[in-house]
Amino acid sequence: MDTKIYDMDKVDIAWCPGCGNFSILKILKDTLAELDTKPEKLVMVSGIGQAAKTPHYLKGNVFNGLHGRALPPATAIKAVNRNLVVIAEGGDGDMYGEGGNHFIHTIRRNPDITNIVHNNMVYGLTKGQASPTSLKGFNTPVQVNGVILEPFNPLAVAIGLGASFVSRAYSDDMKETKEIIKKAIKHKGYALVDLLHPCVTFNRFNDRKWFKEHTYYLGKEHDPTNRNEAFKKATETDKLPLGVLYINKANKPFEEKLSAYKKNKKPMYEREVDFRKVRDLIESKRS
Repeated sequence: MDTKIYDMDKVDIAWCPGCGNFSILKILKDTLAELDTKPEKLVMVSGIGQAAKTPHYLKGNVFNGLHGRALPPATAIKAVNRNLVVIAEGGDGDMYGEGGNHFIHTIRRNPDITNIVHNNMVYGLTKGQASPTSLKGFNTPVQVNGVILEPFNPLAVAIGLGASFVSRAYSDDMKETKEIIKKAIKHKGYALVDLLHPCVTFNRFNDRKWFKEHTYYLGKEHDPTNRNEAFKKATETDKLPLGVLYINKANKPFEEKLSAYKKNKKPMYEREVDFRKVRDLIESKRS
């Protein structure tokens, strides 16, 4: 499939020149095209932030919600139409900060969605304050004496909760990142892609040189089904591992456990509503 099918006409892209989001947008188009995902079968769900603008620059269905609130509607969208490819997308502040509670409980529910988190270790939309993943000592216009908190570790949290699919990628490595996202979309269940990328305007510390020096790719010897080893990899800090860290096939996707699909595989949105039953149910609950 030609990637031009996802192109938007006359779109004013509000990212700084050199932003890693441009690479991510191209990677997404290439990935979706190789998976033959038609725009009408794609739903991109986002919150607020520079990363959350990505769905606006990609032809498909879009649900743009509140800050940190992309995961609940993404879960619901997949539940009512299991034939859709649902991607929840946002930045590290959007997903791990404001949306941290939803992040935890989405892992528990395990919906068949892909969660791509643009992790540049800073709040870009609101001019450079520290995000949940900012490193200690990082100076910002708000944290003028440097960040004093330990950075949030989304991979360790996800693996600790028994997430279905946990991975990390880097936006400049476009070929490798495409393959990681492709595996995430094809995976049945919740799939996290913690996608590192540079913010060229507000984070001059974690620049391209820093990412190259502080990341490495997992080798073939890594067993992603070994939870203990995956957790050890997730807690490494000197150099951050890239690739698929963990796969857990023990937990069925959320939609497969819903009673609505036990006898009827038809998507919920296609079913006719019996309003008499709805009325009777409401009346039965009246005190």
